[in-house]
Amino acid sequence: GSTSALTSRPGPYCPQPLSKEELEALKAAFEQGNLSGVVSRLQETLESLENVQLDVGITGETGSGKSSFVNALRGLGDEDAGAARTGVVETTREPTPYQHPQYPNVTIWDLPGIGTTDFHPDAYLEQVGFSRYDIFFIIASQRFTANHAALACHIQAMDKSFYFVRSKVDVDLDSSLRRRPSSYSEVGVLQEIRENCLEGLRAQGISSPHVFLLSAFELSKYDFHLLEETLEKELSHHKRHAFLMALPNISLHILEKKKAAMLEHMWLVSIVACGVHAEPIPGLLISCDVNVLARTLQGYCKGFGLDDDSLEKLAAQVGQPVGQMKAVIKSPLAKEISNILVVQLLIQVGSQTPKLSNEVLISVPFLGCLVSGALSFATTYKMLRSFVNEVAADAQRLLTKALKLDQLLYILHWKPPNSDFIISL
Repeated sequence: GSTSALTSRPGPYCPQPLSKEELEALKAAFEQGNLSGVVSRLQETLESLENVQLDVGITGETGSGKSSFVNALRGLGDEDAGAARTGVVETTREPTPYQHPQYPNVTIWDLPGIGTTDFHPDAYLEQVGFSRYDIFFIIASQRFTANHAALACHIQAMDKSFYFVRSKVDVDLDSSLRRRPSSYSEVGVLQEIRENCLEGLRAQGISSPHVFLLSAFELSKYDFHLLEETLEKELSHHKRHAFLMALPNISLHILEKKKAAMLEHMWLVSIVACGVHAEPIPGLLISCDVNVLARTLQGYCKGFGLDDDSLEKLAAQVGQPVGQMKAVIKSPLAKEISNILVVQLLIQVGSQTPKLSNEVLISVPFLGCLVSGALSFATTYKMLRSFVNEVAADAQRLLTKALKLDQLLYILHWKPPNSDFIISL
Protein backbone atom coordinates (compact mmCIF):
# COMPACT_ATOMS: atom_id res chain seq x y z
CA GLY A 1 0.00 0.00 0.00
CA SER A 2 0.94 3.61 -0.32
CA THR A 3 2.86 5.24 2.50
CA SER A 4 1.81 8.77 1.61
CA ALA A 5 -0.99 8.87 4.18
CA LEU A 6 1.53 8.16 6.92
CA THR A 7 3.89 10.97 6.01
CA SER A 8 1.72 13.69 4.48
CA ARG A 9 0.53 16.60 6.59
CA PRO A 10 -3.24 16.73 7.15
CA GLY A 11 -5.44 19.74 6.61
CA PRO A 12 -5.97 22.05 9.58
CA TYR A 13 -9.05 20.55 11.26
CA CYS A 14 -11.15 17.48 10.65
CA PRO A 15 -13.51 17.28 13.64
CA GLN A 16 -14.67 13.82 14.49
CA PRO A 17 -18.37 13.25 13.82
CA LEU A 18 -20.56 13.27 16.90
CA SER A 19 -23.93 11.58 17.20
CA LYS A 20 -27.09 13.62 16.65
CA GLU A 21 -27.84 13.50 20.38
CA GLU A 22 -24.35 14.73 21.28
CA LEU A 23 -24.58 17.60 18.80
CA GLU A 24 -27.99 18.67 20.13
CA ALA A 25 -26.72 18.63 23.72
CA LEU A 26 -23.69 20.71 22.80
CA LYS A 27 -25.80 23.22 20.88
CA ALA A 28 -28.20 23.63 23.80
CA ALA A 29 -25.38 24.12 26.31
CA PHE A 30 -23.64 26.67 24.11
CA GLU A 31 -26.83 28.65 23.45
CA GLN A 32 -27.48 28.81 27.20
CA GLY A 33 -24.00 30.26 27.76
CA ASN A 34 -22.99 27.17 29.71
CA LEU A 35 -19.43 26.93 28.37
CA SER A 36 -18.25 24.65 31.17
CA GLY A 37 -21.19 22.42 30.28
CA VAL A 38 -20.00 22.27 26.67
CA VAL A 39 -16.55 21.14 27.76
CA SER A 40 -18.08 18.62 30.18
CA ARG A 41 -20.18 17.15 27.38
CA LEU A 42 -17.14 16.88 25.14
CA GLN A 43 -15.21 15.22 27.95
CA GLU A 44 -18.02 12.67 28.31
CA THR A 45 -17.85 12.06 24.57
CA LEU A 46 -14.09 11.54 24.73
CA GLU A 47 -14.40 9.10 27.63
CA SER A 48 -17.20 7.24 25.87
CA LEU A 49 -15.10 6.96 22.72
CA GLU A 50 -12.10 5.60 24.60
CA ASN A 51 -14.02 3.22 26.89
CA VAL A 52 -16.89 1.95 24.74
CA GLN A 53 -17.39 -1.82 25.13
CA LEU A 54 -17.16 -3.96 21.99
CA ASP A 55 -18.08 -7.66 22.16
CA VAL A 56 -17.38 -9.88 19.15
CA GLY A 57 -18.73 -13.44 18.93
CA ILE A 58 -16.76 -16.05 16.94
CA THR A 59 -18.76 -19.15 16.02
CA GLY A 60 -18.64 -21.99 13.52
CA GLU A 61 -18.24 -25.74 13.31
CA THR A 62 -15.65 -27.73 15.25
CA GLY A 63 -12.19 -27.53 13.68
CA SER A 64 -12.98 -24.48 11.55
CA GLY A 65 -10.32 -22.33 13.21
CA LYS A 66 -12.51 -20.31 15.58
CA SER A 67 -9.97 -20.16 18.38
CA SER A 68 -7.09 -19.30 16.07
CA PHE A 69 -9.16 -16.44 14.66
CA VAL A 70 -9.87 -15.23 18.21
CA ASN A 71 -6.12 -15.19 18.84
CA ALA A 72 -5.31 -13.48 15.56
CA LEU A 73 -7.73 -10.63 16.23
CA ARG A 74 -6.03 -10.12 19.61
CA GLY A 75 -2.55 -10.05 18.05
CA LEU A 76 -1.56 -13.40 19.61
CA GLY A 77 -0.22 -16.70 18.36
CA ASP A 78 -1.85 -19.94 19.44
CA GLU A 79 0.98 -20.69 21.90
CA ASP A 80 1.22 -17.21 23.43
CA ALA A 81 0.28 -16.62 27.05
CA GLY A 82 -3.42 -15.85 27.34
CA ALA A 83 -4.27 -17.30 23.93
CA ALA A 84 -7.49 -19.22 23.32
CA ARG A 85 -7.06 -22.99 23.31
CA THR A 86 -6.91 -24.52 19.86
CA GLY A 87 -7.16 -28.09 18.58
CA VAL A 88 -8.64 -30.40 15.96
CA VAL A 89 -11.46 -31.35 18.35
CA GLU A 90 -13.90 -28.97 19.98
CA THR A 91 -12.09 -27.18 22.82
CA THR A 92 -14.78 -24.62 23.62
CA ARG A 93 -17.72 -25.90 25.69
CA GLU A 94 -19.06 -22.58 26.98
CA PRO A 95 -18.82 -19.00 25.68
CA THR A 96 -15.30 -17.95 26.68
CA PRO A 97 -14.38 -14.25 26.80
CA TYR A 98 -10.89 -13.11 25.82
CA GLN A 99 -10.08 -9.49 26.51
CA HIS A 100 -7.79 -7.72 24.13
CA PRO A 101 -4.34 -7.59 25.80
CA GLN A 102 -4.04 -3.83 25.27
CA TYR A 103 -7.68 -2.73 25.04
CA PRO A 104 -9.68 -4.47 27.79
CA ASN A 105 -12.90 -2.81 26.58
CA VAL A 106 -12.69 -5.04 23.48
CA THR A 107 -13.65 -8.66 24.16
CA ILE A 108 -13.48 -11.48 21.60
CA TRP A 109 -15.74 -14.40 22.56
CA ASP A 110 -14.87 -17.96 21.55
CA LEU A 111 -18.26 -19.65 21.21
CA PRO A 112 -19.07 -23.39 21.23
CA GLY A 113 -19.17 -25.20 17.90
CA ILE A 114 -22.41 -25.52 15.93
CA GLY A 115 -21.72 -28.75 14.03
CA THR A 116 -23.71 -31.21 16.13
CA THR A 117 -26.59 -33.17 14.62
CA ASP A 118 -29.07 -31.76 17.15
CA PHE A 119 -28.05 -28.14 16.58
CA HIS A 120 -30.90 -25.64 17.03
CA PRO A 121 -29.98 -22.01 16.29
CA ASP A 122 -32.56 -20.48 18.63
CA ALA A 123 -31.45 -22.63 21.58
CA TYR A 124 -27.79 -22.04 20.69
CA LEU A 125 -28.19 -18.25 20.69
CA GLU A 126 -29.92 -18.39 24.05
CA GLN A 127 -27.16 -20.63 25.41
CA VAL A 128 -24.35 -18.25 24.36
CA GLY A 129 -26.14 -15.11 25.59
CA PHE A 130 -27.05 -13.61 22.21
CA SER A 131 -27.78 -10.08 23.44
CA ARG A 132 -24.25 -9.34 24.70
CA TYR A 133 -22.58 -9.41 21.25
CA ASP A 134 -22.30 -6.48 18.88
CA ILE A 135 -21.32 -8.59 15.86
CA PHE A 136 -20.82 -12.24 14.96
CA PHE A 137 -18.28 -13.96 12.72
CA ILE A 138 -19.61 -17.26 11.36
CA ILE A 139 -16.59 -19.35 10.35
CA ALA A 140 -16.24 -22.37 8.08
CA SER A 141 -13.06 -24.03 6.87
CA GLN A 142 -14.79 -25.90 4.03
CA ARG A 143 -18.41 -25.60 2.89
CA PHE A 144 -21.00 -23.49 4.64
CA THR A 145 -23.76 -25.84 5.75
CA ALA A 146 -27.42 -25.62 6.72
CA ASN A 147 -26.29 -24.98 10.29
CA HIS A 148 -24.34 -21.87 9.26
CA ALA A 149 -27.26 -20.59 7.21
CA ALA A 150 -29.85 -21.26 9.94
CA LEU A 151 -27.74 -19.46 12.52
CA ALA A 152 -27.29 -16.47 10.20
CA CYS A 153 -31.03 -16.23 9.61
CA HIS A 154 -31.75 -16.23 13.34
CA ILE A 155 -29.10 -13.59 13.98
CA GLN A 156 -30.50 -11.43 11.21
CA ALA A 157 -34.05 -11.83 12.51
CA MET A 158 -32.84 -10.44 15.84
CA ASP A 159 -31.36 -7.40 14.10
CA LYS A 160 -27.70 -8.17 14.74
CA SER A 161 -24.80 -8.05 12.29
CA PHE A 162 -22.98 -11.19 11.15
CA TYR A 163 -20.19 -11.92 8.67
CA PHE A 164 -19.33 -15.20 6.92
CA VAL A 165 -15.63 -16.02 7.12
CA ARG A 166 -14.06 -18.82 5.06
CA SER A 167 -10.95 -19.72 7.05
CA LYS A 168 -7.74 -21.63 6.28
CA VAL A 169 -7.52 -20.45 2.66
CA ASP A 170 -3.72 -20.62 2.99
CA VAL A 171 -4.07 -24.41 3.43
CA ASP A 172 -6.20 -24.64 0.28
CA LEU A 173 -3.68 -22.60 -1.69
CA ASP A 174 -0.78 -24.79 -0.55
CA SER A 175 -2.69 -27.95 -1.47
CA SER A 176 -3.57 -26.60 -4.89
CA LEU A 177 0.05 -25.63 -5.56
CA ARG A 178 1.21 -29.14 -4.72
CA ARG A 179 -1.44 -30.78 -6.88
CA ARG A 180 -1.17 -28.48 -9.93
CA PRO A 181 2.17 -26.63 -9.80
CA SER A 182 2.31 -25.89 -13.52
CA SER A 183 -1.19 -24.40 -13.78
CA TYR A 184 -1.41 -22.91 -10.27
CA SER A 185 -3.08 -19.50 -9.97
CA GLU A 186 -3.68 -17.98 -6.53
CA VAL A 187 -6.33 -15.65 -7.93
CA GLY A 188 -8.06 -18.56 -9.65
CA VAL A 189 -8.06 -20.76 -6.55
CA LEU A 190 -9.41 -17.96 -4.36
CA GLN A 191 -12.17 -17.23 -6.88
CA GLU A 192 -13.08 -20.92 -6.96
CA ILE A 193 -13.31 -21.02 -3.15
CA ARG A 194 -15.41 -17.85 -3.11
CA GLU A 195 -17.88 -19.11 -5.72
CA ASN A 196 -18.17 -22.46 -3.93
CA CYS A 197 -19.03 -20.69 -0.65
CA LEU A 198 -21.55 -18.35 -2.27
CA GLU A 199 -23.29 -21.18 -4.13
CA GLY A 200 -23.53 -23.21 -0.94
CA LEU A 201 -25.07 -20.34 1.02
CA ARG A 202 -27.53 -19.50 -1.76
CA ALA A 203 -28.56 -23.16 -1.83
CA GLN A 204 -29.31 -22.85 1.90
CA GLY A 205 -31.60 -19.85 1.33
CA ILE A 206 -29.20 -16.91 1.94
CA SER A 207 -30.15 -14.48 -0.84
CA SER A 208 -27.17 -12.10 -1.01
CA PRO A 209 -24.31 -13.63 0.99
CA HIS A 210 -20.97 -11.92 1.53
CA VAL A 211 -18.02 -14.18 2.32
CA PHE A 212 -14.57 -13.05 3.44
CA LEU A 213 -11.63 -15.36 2.69
CA LEU A 214 -9.07 -15.31 5.51
CA SER A 215 -6.19 -17.08 7.18
CA ALA A 216 -5.66 -16.65 10.91
CA PHE A 217 -1.92 -17.15 10.35
CA GLU A 218 -1.65 -14.64 7.51
CA LEU A 219 -4.26 -12.15 8.63
CA SER A 220 -3.01 -9.27 6.47
CA LYS A 221 -3.62 -11.26 3.25
CA TYR A 222 -6.70 -12.12 1.23
CA ASP A 223 -9.96 -10.39 2.29
CA PHE A 224 -9.08 -8.98 5.70
CA HIS A 225 -8.91 -5.39 4.41
CA LEU A 226 -12.37 -5.83 2.88
CA LEU A 227 -13.73 -7.11 6.18
CA GLU A 228 -12.16 -4.19 8.04
CA GLU A 229 -13.67 -1.70 5.58
CA THR A 230 -17.10 -3.35 5.86
CA LEU A 231 -17.04 -3.13 9.66
CA GLU A 232 -15.91 0.47 9.43
CA LYS A 233 -19.09 1.26 7.48
CA GLU A 234 -21.52 -0.81 9.53
CA LEU A 235 -20.44 -0.39 13.17
CA SER A 236 -21.54 2.64 15.15
CA HIS A 237 -18.93 5.39 15.34
CA HIS A 238 -17.64 4.68 18.84
CA LYS A 239 -17.53 0.89 18.36
CA ARG A 240 -15.85 1.33 14.98
CA HIS A 241 -13.12 3.36 16.68
CA ALA A 242 -12.67 0.62 19.32
CA PHE A 243 -12.42 -2.12 16.68
CA LEU A 244 -9.90 -0.17 14.61
CA MET A 245 -7.61 0.70 17.50
CA ALA A 246 -7.60 -2.94 18.68
CA LEU A 247 -6.59 -4.33 15.29
CA PRO A 248 -3.09 -5.81 15.09
CA ASN A 249 -0.67 -3.65 13.09
CA ILE A 250 -0.20 -6.10 10.23
CA SER A 251 -0.26 -3.75 7.23
CA LEU A 252 0.40 -0.19 6.14
CA HIS A 253 -3.32 0.08 5.39
CA ILE A 254 -4.20 -0.46 9.05
CA LEU A 255 -1.49 1.97 10.17
CA GLU A 256 -2.97 4.59 7.85
CA LYS A 257 -6.47 3.97 9.21
CA LYS A 258 -5.26 4.32 12.78
CA LYS A 259 -3.44 7.54 12.02
CA ALA A 260 -6.56 9.00 10.40
CA ALA A 261 -8.62 8.02 13.46
CA MET A 262 -6.11 9.70 15.76
CA LEU A 263 -6.15 12.88 13.68
CA GLU A 264 -9.94 12.99 14.03
CA HIS A 265 -9.69 12.25 17.74
CA MET A 266 -7.18 14.94 18.66
CA TRP A 267 -9.39 18.01 18.18
CA LEU A 268 -11.66 16.60 20.87
CA VAL A 269 -8.68 15.89 23.14
CA SER A 270 -7.38 19.42 22.56
CA ILE A 271 -10.66 21.07 23.59
CA VAL A 272 -10.99 18.90 26.70
CA ALA A 273 -7.34 19.46 27.67
CA CYS A 274 -7.76 23.24 27.33
CA GLY A 275 -11.06 23.27 29.22
CA VAL A 276 -12.11 23.52 32.85
CA HIS A 277 -9.11 21.68 34.34
CA ALA A 278 -6.47 23.57 32.36
CA GLU A 279 -3.50 25.02 34.23
CA PRO A 280 -0.89 27.55 33.02
CA ILE A 281 2.19 26.10 31.32
CA PRO A 282 5.43 27.73 32.52
CA GLY A 283 7.18 29.60 29.72
CA LEU A 284 4.11 29.69 27.48
CA LEU A 285 1.03 31.91 27.30
CA ILE A 286 -1.27 28.90 27.33
CA SER A 287 -3.16 26.68 29.76
CA CYS A 288 -3.97 23.00 29.40
CA ASP A 289 -4.41 19.75 31.33
CA VAL A 290 -1.05 18.00 31.00
CA ASN A 291 -2.37 14.76 32.53
CA VAL A 292 -4.92 14.36 29.74
CA LEU A 293 -2.26 14.98 27.11
CA ALA A 294 0.18 12.49 28.66
CA ARG A 295 -2.47 9.75 28.69
CA THR A 296 -3.34 10.56 25.08
CA LEU A 297 0.26 10.32 23.88
CA GLN A 298 0.67 7.02 25.72
CA GLY A 299 -2.48 5.78 23.96
CA TYR A 300 -1.09 6.78 20.55
CA CYS A 301 2.13 4.85 21.26
CA LYS A 302 0.13 1.82 22.36
CA GLY A 303 -2.05 1.98 19.28
CA PHE A 304 1.02 1.81 17.04
CA GLY A 305 2.71 -0.96 19.05
CA LEU A 306 5.40 1.32 20.52
CA ASP A 307 5.22 -0.09 24.04
CA ASP A 308 7.51 -2.61 25.71
CA ASP A 309 5.11 -5.57 25.63
CA SER A 310 4.39 -5.17 21.91
CA LEU A 311 8.04 -4.69 21.01
CA GLU A 312 9.18 -7.69 23.03
CA LYS A 313 6.52 -9.86 21.41
CA LEU A 314 7.49 -8.65 17.94
CA ALA A 315 11.18 -9.29 18.62
CA ALA A 316 10.37 -12.86 19.71
CA GLN A 317 8.27 -13.44 16.58
CA VAL A 318 11.10 -12.43 14.25
CA GLY A 319 13.85 -14.02 16.35
CA GLN A 320 15.76 -10.80 16.95
CA PRO A 321 16.86 -8.87 20.06
CA VAL A 322 14.32 -6.28 21.15
CA GLY A 323 17.05 -3.65 20.90
CA GLN A 324 17.14 -4.19 17.15
CA MET A 325 13.44 -3.39 16.94
CA LYS A 326 13.83 -0.28 19.08
CA ALA A 327 16.73 0.93 16.92
CA VAL A 328 14.36 2.07 14.15
CA ILE A 329 12.19 4.11 16.56
CA LYS A 330 12.91 7.83 16.79
CA SER A 331 9.94 9.01 18.87
CA PRO A 332 9.51 8.31 22.62
CA LEU A 333 8.14 4.94 23.65
CA ALA A 334 4.95 4.68 25.70
CA LYS A 335 6.80 4.24 29.00
CA GLU A 336 8.85 7.39 28.33
CA ILE A 337 5.78 9.64 28.13
CA SER A 338 5.59 11.85 31.22
CA ASN A 339 4.10 15.21 32.13
CA ILE A 340 7.57 16.74 31.85
CA LEU A 341 7.94 15.43 28.31
CA VAL A 342 4.51 16.81 27.37
CA VAL A 343 5.51 20.30 28.57
CA GLN A 344 8.74 20.04 26.57
CA LEU A 345 6.81 19.12 23.43
CA LEU A 346 4.39 22.02 23.98
CA ILE A 347 7.30 24.45 24.32
CA GLN A 348 8.86 23.11 21.10
CA VAL A 349 5.76 23.99 19.08
CA GLY A 350 4.82 27.09 21.10
CA SER A 351 6.69 29.56 18.91
CA GLN A 352 5.00 28.29 15.76
CA THR A 353 1.35 28.63 16.79
CA PRO A 354 0.26 32.33 16.56
CA LYS A 355 -0.62 31.96 12.89
CA LEU A 356 -2.30 28.62 13.54
CA SER A 357 -4.43 30.14 16.30
CA ASN A 358 -5.99 32.52 13.77
CA GLU A 359 -6.84 29.54 11.57
CA VAL A 360 -8.43 27.89 14.59
CA LEU A 361 -10.73 30.85 15.25
CA ILE A 362 -11.81 30.90 11.60
CA SER A 363 -12.49 27.14 11.56
CA VAL A 364 -13.99 26.79 15.06
CA PRO A 365 -14.96 30.32 16.17
CA PHE A 366 -16.45 29.42 19.57
CA LEU A 367 -13.04 28.19 20.76
CA GLY A 368 -11.95 31.71 21.57
CA CYS A 369 -14.36 31.84 24.50
CA LEU A 370 -14.82 28.12 25.11
CA VAL A 371 -11.27 27.39 26.22
CA SER A 372 -8.50 29.53 27.66
CA GLY A 373 -8.01 30.89 24.16
CA ALA A 374 -7.34 29.82 20.60
CA LEU A 375 -3.60 29.89 21.28
CA SER A 376 -3.92 27.16 23.93
CA PHE A 377 -5.97 24.98 21.60
CA ALA A 378 -3.68 25.61 18.62
CA THR A 379 -0.53 24.77 20.58
CA THR A 380 -2.05 21.61 22.01
CA TYR A 381 -3.46 20.50 18.68
CA LYS A 382 -0.22 21.11 16.82
CA MET A 383 1.77 19.19 19.43
CA LEU A 384 -0.58 16.21 19.18
CA ARG A 385 -0.54 16.29 15.39
CA SER A 386 3.26 16.43 15.24
CA PHE A 387 3.52 13.55 17.70
CA VAL A 388 1.12 11.37 15.70
CA ASN A 389 3.11 12.05 12.52
CA GLU A 390 6.27 10.88 14.30
CA VAL A 391 4.86 7.72 15.88
CA ALA A 392 3.09 6.76 12.63
CA ALA A 393 6.38 7.03 10.77
CA ASP A 394 8.06 4.88 13.44
CA ALA A 395 5.31 2.26 13.17
CA GLN A 396 5.84 2.18 9.40
CA ARG A 397 9.59 1.65 9.81
CA LEU A 398 8.98 -1.04 12.41
CA LEU A 399 6.56 -2.94 10.17
CA THR A 400 8.92 -2.64 7.18
CA LYS A 401 11.82 -4.05 9.21
CA ALA A 402 9.66 -6.91 10.48
CA LEU A 403 8.53 -7.81 6.97
CA LYS A 404 12.12 -7.82 5.69
CA LEU A 405 13.15 -10.14 8.52
CA ASP A 406 10.19 -12.38 7.70
CA GLN A 407 11.33 -12.65 4.08
CA LEU A 408 14.87 -13.47 5.24
CA LEU A 409 13.58 -16.26 7.48
CA TYR A 410 11.74 -17.79 4.54
CA ILE A 411 14.87 -17.63 2.40
CA LEU A 412 16.74 -19.48 5.13
CA HIS A 413 13.93 -22.10 5.21
CA TRP A 414 13.31 -21.48 8.86
CA LYS A 415 10.22 -19.91 10.33
CA PRO A 416 9.56 -19.48 14.06
CA PRO A 417 6.04 -20.29 15.31
CA ASN A 418 3.44 -17.65 14.53
CA SER A 419 5.91 -15.40 12.72
CA ASP A 420 3.30 -13.83 10.46
CA PHE A 421 4.04 -10.44 11.95
CA ILE A 422 0.95 -9.78 13.90
CA ILE A 423 2.34 -6.71 15.60
CA SER A 424 0.57 -6.76 18.93
CA LEU A 425 -0.97 -3.55 20.13
